[in-house]
Amino acid sequence: MSYLHGVGNSEVATSLTTPTTSSAGMQVIFGTAPIHLAKDPYKAANTPKLCYSFAECQEALGYSDDFENFTLCQSMDANFRVYNNSPIVLVNVLDPNKATHTTENAEESVTVTSGMATYTKQYVLLPSLVVKNDTTPLTADVDYTAAHDDDGNVTIVLLSETAKGASSLKVSSKSLKPSGVTKSDVVGGVNSSTHEETGLEIIRQIYPKFGLVPGLIIAPGWSQDATVAAALQAKVEQLNGCFDLNTILDIPANSDGATVYTGCKQAKEKQGFSTNHGICLWPRVLVGEKKYYFSAMAAAHTVWCDTNNDGVPYESPSNKSLRITGLCLDDGTEVLLDKQQADDVLVANGICTAINVNGFKFWGNNTCAYPSTSDTKDRFWCVRRFFDWDGNNFILTYFQKVDKPENPRLVQDVVDSTNITGSGYVARGYCAGYNMKFLENENPKTELLAGHVTVHTYMAPFVPTEYLHNIREYDTTALSTIVSLPTGGIKREFSYQDR
Repeated sequence: MSYLHGVGNSEVATSLTTPTTSSAGMQVIFGTAPIHLAKDPYKAANTPKLCYSFAECQEALGYSDDFENFTLCQSMDANFRVYNNSPIVLVNVLDPNKATHTTENAEESVTVTSGMATYTKQYVLLPSLVVKNDTTPLTADVDYTAAHDDDGNVTIVLLSETAKGASSLKVSSKSLKPSGVTKSDVVGGVNSSTHEETGLEIIRQIYPKFGLVPGLIIAPGWSQDATVAAALQAKVEQLNGCFDLNTILDIPANSDGATVYTGCKQAKEKQGFSTNHGICLWPRVLVGEKKYYFSAMAAAHTVWCDTNNDGVPYESPSNKSLRITGLCLDDGTEVLLDKQQADDVLVANGICTAINVNGFKFWGNNTCAYPSTSDTKDRFWCVRRFFDWDGNNFILTYFQKVDKPENPRLVQDVVDSTNITGSGYVARGYCAGYNMKFLENENPKTELLAGHVTVHTYMAPFVPTEYLHNIREYDTTALSTIVSLPTGGIKREFSYQDR
């Protein structure tokens, strides 16, 4: 040890822990994508793709306005073209390596004109394309190039002199078959031998892979199925053993669900929509001629609302302008809802929708659990989301404390740091109150000896103002005001009491 003589410095760890914030609006979206248009279609199935722009979505999974066959595209469109949100995570379950998801196209002759040929099969996987000049196989990027045109066909451009001399080509291929995807593919599972995860099971991978906590998990075009909806509702609690998130579900806007608003309550119950960690919606929405499942647009709308509030999900997305042009059923039939219909039948039964009040507004605050529960934290979606977001933040912030010595300093750090953060929430109007305590009666010695410490947070996120009531009364005293009336040329002042 050196001889100490003079002045020196040393440092200790900061006594307050800096909070780590999760993203309440991180969307993880499951469905099908036009991966035949992707950069690498054979690596685009059952792999989460984190995308920060529309261009990244196109490169990773392709894009098409055919929202019925390629359900992920409506979320790409809603987030990057309608609301300008980012990032999103997309999981495509249309697998080109699965026989039921593809079609083998038999060899056929294609006419060559001016060194070009048009192969009219749809959804062709270009790596599977086999092109022959009579019986001689041609080599891609040597003898020819192939690309999809705007109509979905494959344009073949001949390059080599040998190929250019052909008047016709023989072409075979493999095409995607979106209709081959079933609800079982979306729900997914875990292969018992390879341990490979598919479908909704992939939600487990998001945090370990990207370091991002999912906030919303949706499957537009699939969540209207009771089996898929049940799986989505099961995934929102204790993800990775600790995180809570939310989901958005669609009530079928057809004869299997409801074709009129009065059938929505029964359809909701039939579908088994009951989670307090999410909302359900009816019907579908339009932007021009594009028809979206409401969950895709509602998720984008909710994230946009969060973004306007610094990412804090304390405010309800209800009664905020929804960037749509109409409501419709699956078959395109227009739906016109007024406020009374929306409130008395839909909102009153835990179903959100949209109404046109000088422009379309998202309408409804209640989770799927309402009216079965009236508990504020489980009824109002914005309150539930704040609870989940705050809980996830606590986990992310104090994970670093796990396995540290269980001493008073650790407990005091957690309590003080959390209360400082909570005071900031109150000051910024995110909640009415926020206070953490260490209570002796919640920490028996047996638990402390086992290394288990419990803290108790009291918080009160603001509930949405669902109704403003104005009591009006006729003011008779106003008629007592003295007025002047001409009487025989003489003005006489009188009051109401003179009569």
